[in-house]
Order: sequence, then structure tokens, then C-alpha cells
Amino acid sequence: MTELWSAPPTGSRPVTLAKNGFARHSREEDHLDNGSPKLKTTSFVFSLVVGIGLAIPALAVEVDLALPPYKASPVGDSAIKSVGSDTLGDLMRIWADEFTKLNPNVKIDVVSKGSGTAAVALLDGTAQLGPMSRPMHSEEYEPFEKKFGYHPTSLPVAVDALAVYVNKDNPIQCLTIEQLDQIFSKTHLFSGGKNVKTWGDVGLTGDWASQPIALFGRNSASGTHDTFVDAVLARGEFKDELKEQTGSAEVVKMVAADKFAIGYSGIGYLMDGVRAVPLAATAGGKCQDTSPEATYSGAYPLARYLYIYLNKAPAKPVDPAVSEFLRFIVSRDGQNGTVRAGFYPIKNATRLKDLSTLGVPNASN
Repeated sequence: MTELWSAPPTGSRPVTLAKNGFARHSREEDHLDNGSPKLKTTSFVFSLVVGIGLAIPALAVEVDLALPPYKASPVGDSAIKSVGSDTLGDLMRIWADEFTKLNPNVKIDVVSKGSGTAAVALLDGTAQLGPMSRPMHSEEYEPFEKKFGYHPTSLPVAVDALAVYVNKDNPIQCLTIEQLDQIFSKTHLFSGGKNVKTWGDVGLTGDWASQPIALFGRNSASGTHDTFVDAVLARGEFKDELKEQTGSAEVVKMVAADKFAIGYSGIGYLMDGVRAVPLAATAGGKCQDTSPEATYSGAYPLARYLYIYLNKAPAKPVDPAVSEFLRFIVSRDGQNGTVRAGFYPIKNATRLKDLSTLGVPNASN
């Protein structure tokens, strides 16, 4: 079974990358389906609506029925600040809005300027939560360990297919990870040197063949940027002509506006005017789409967890309001919000590990 882009266990060092740039783990729980028998699920049909009001056709996403509904516990007047991932920004706001309706004594402020801002905010204490679309890097967690004497705690809270988007009129049927390196990278560490400049270089014919590929991506503060660099570019460098965007939605909007463009962003930012290209891990390999099935199984090459990091001292309880908010996020109610944001919900096995990490009883929902 293919393994997924996953954070290391709390208190451990982040994983090293395998030769092909993908994260490798031996723990069974790092598989999204956990190798468990087929879970009872319910299908939620929804339309993904993006900020500019465009919607794509409805998709069915299964929510694990083993996830219990949220049961609120009394929380006193509290303020929570979240600083981090842009990919998780809209989802964090959905969770915050729904939670504060149920717990009006809690105020939640969400700042989403990129995963690279999360570690600093946790280090200096300006935020209690640090959403990240990738595992924390060593240069981020080491100052934290030096200051506090322990590793920041990571909780997988949603599942994403990091999608490669093209304009809706683009006929390309599949791309390999090697071809993506050839398209986006100037160092070609993954693919070994071939440079792809036009759509004809990846097999399109007719009027498409001579058209240069317009490149769009995230800026360096983005965890999505870092994941793409690690998994696709083998830690190489982007081409100079790539146009960096400060937000995930902006990348997709640029691709929608340019017939010959390509870009990458989370599946939650799928919108009218673009489509996600199926990907193959290797040349000659099976092309996998961004469906929930391919993402959960790890067959889609760029499947990943989305995380919330926090400062949790060993053997000490988490702040009650923060704990309550996190308990809501991993409940069925919280994961229904994940679906509405266009991402894929975690399964109950992940929820149970999250609660154990927080020191919260499993039956507390």
C-alpha cells in the first residue's frame, strides 16, 4: 500500500525523505485507511463554492459514522488565536464560526498567511494553534525544543489531495511526477535533466503543441509550496518564470484565467474554470485522480494530511478552551465542516489518536 505525506509521532524528529522525495514511515497509522476493515460511512453531497461565487458539480464525500457528534462542555470566557496555513484558512474559519455558535464565551481569531508563520507564532506565544499543510521542518521545531524542552504537538485534522490544476479547456489526460518536475523545476533533480517548456513537450498536439506552459504556484511561506518542492522537485528549485501567489485561491483563479496555465493547490480550492489532472507516480504507472478513494488509499501521489500544531507540555493538560475547540474539530460536526470546505474528513482512528495525544478521554465527544 502506498504511504502518505504524514507528520511524525509527537515528540519525534520529522521523517527523512525517501529517494523519490516522498515521506516514508513504518507506522501503520500513517496510512489514511489504517488498514482497517471497511468503515461505515455516510455520503455528503456538496458543491464547492469558491470566494468569487463559482461552483463545481457536486461530489460525494464519505464521513466515517464512527466519528461521534460533538457534545459541548461548559467553557469560560476565553480567546484563542490561530496563526498559520493559508490552505487551512477557510476551514479554520468554518470550524471557528461553528464552534463559537455553540460556545459563545470563546472568541477565535484566525490569521492565515502560510504554514511558515505557524512555528514562529507558537514559539513566541502569540498563538495557541498553528495550522500547517505540511510537517514542521527541523529549523522550525529545533528553536521550539531549545526553548521549551519538548517537541511541538501535531494533530492531523483533515485530508487533502494536493492537486495540479489546468484550465478546463486543456485536454491533458495525465501527468507523471517526473513530468511535473520537468515542467516546474529548473534543477530537475527528480527527473534528471529534461526541460519541458510547451504543452507539446508533454504530448499535446495541434494548436496546443507550440504553446508555452504558464506556471503558477505558492510563495515560500506556504506549506503547499514546501510539500511540492519536496515531493515533486526533490528539493530542487522552481523555474524563474513561475508566478508566485500569496494564496491558494489566487493560484487556481490564475489558472482559470489562462488557457495555457498550470498550477498547484489543495483540492479544497477546486473551482469552475479549472480541473485537477490525474497523476501517475512513475512513467507507465496508473493515473490516479484526486477522488476520496484514491486520496485515502494513498494511490494519488500527492495525498497528504493537514495539521494543527500546538504547544503541549508533557503530562500537562491543554488549555480547556483550546482542548474543547480541538475536540469539536475532530468530531463528526467538525469533520462535516471539512467536507463543506472541500477537503476530506479524517477517520475515527485518527480522531482517537488525536484525543490520546491531547490526553482527552476517547468517549468525551
